[in-house]
Amino acid sequence: MSEHFPGLGGLQMPAGQREFVFTAADFERVRKLIYQHAGIALSPAKQDMVYSRLARRLRATGLKNFADYLALLEKGDRGEWEKFVNSLTTNLTSFFREPHHFPLLADLLRQAGGAKPLRLWCSAASTGEEPYSMAMTVVETFGNFDAPVSIIASDLDTSVLATAEKGVYPADRVDKLSPERLKRFFVPGTGSQAGNFCVRPELRRLITFQRINLLDATWPIRPPLNAIFCRNVMIYFDKPTQYRILSRFAPLLKDGGLLFAGHSESFLHAADLFRSLGKTVYSPVQRGG
Repeated sequence: MSEHFPGLGGLQMPAGQREFVFTAADFERVRKLIYQHAGIALSPAKQDMVYSRLARRLRATGLKNFADYLALLEKGDRGEWEKFVNSLTTNLTSFFREPHHFPLLADLLRQAGGAKPLRLWCSAASTGEEPYSMAMTVVETFGNFDAPVSIIASDLDTSVLATAEKGVYPADRVDKLSPERLKRFFVPGTGSQAGNFCVRPELRRLITFQRINLLDATWPIRPPLNAIFCRNVMIYFDKPTQYRILSRFAPLLKDGGLLFAGHSESFLHAADLFRSLGKTVYSPVQRGG
């Protein structure tokens, strides 16, 4: 459950207190670059957030001004592009967030009948809590870790994906899980991981992690999928970008498959692609229907 740019509000930082000069033109260049690369439409209220995040990159690179830093990006420095995107993405997530979706996922899995294996895509995996919640739902539905289900978990941000793949969480990240779930799906960390909880390998094996930018021309995802989770990310794209992504989601889902959206997202502008089932759950419009 990845949320990109949920924001730090519009708190204004007096320009005189800044370590680096950050002009309106610099901010517009940042907005253009992140939109072209990741489809994210930054609002003007995010200027101070952008400054604070990217000032760290100037210090790390030893550059003295934003003009030189942005020129570095525009020259195509791949390593710095990755750090630029990672700096400007914020990931807020928790286990079983928006919990009403998981019983619906369980119903979908049960109704799939003999059509196996089942394939799910978590397209904004963040630090892993969402795909692991999906995997726990799978195990609980089938009653064992050998369920005929595979989950692809992807995100734009490589740093959070690394955290997700490790599957190690501090105690406060798992404190809302029931004691039964905690015991079944996690083991207490030892040694350097003391005080943390580690996802059991049997659960981890249900998930494949990989970096995917939803704006890439191609995705390494093959149909058919039974469900796509894309929650609390699309609101940071403009409507045309949302529509382009949704038009690529639709043919990946099998008839009867489900798209799970975030609580504040609505895809009414794509009614030719998806029909709402309520509770921010959508089903692809029947081909030719």
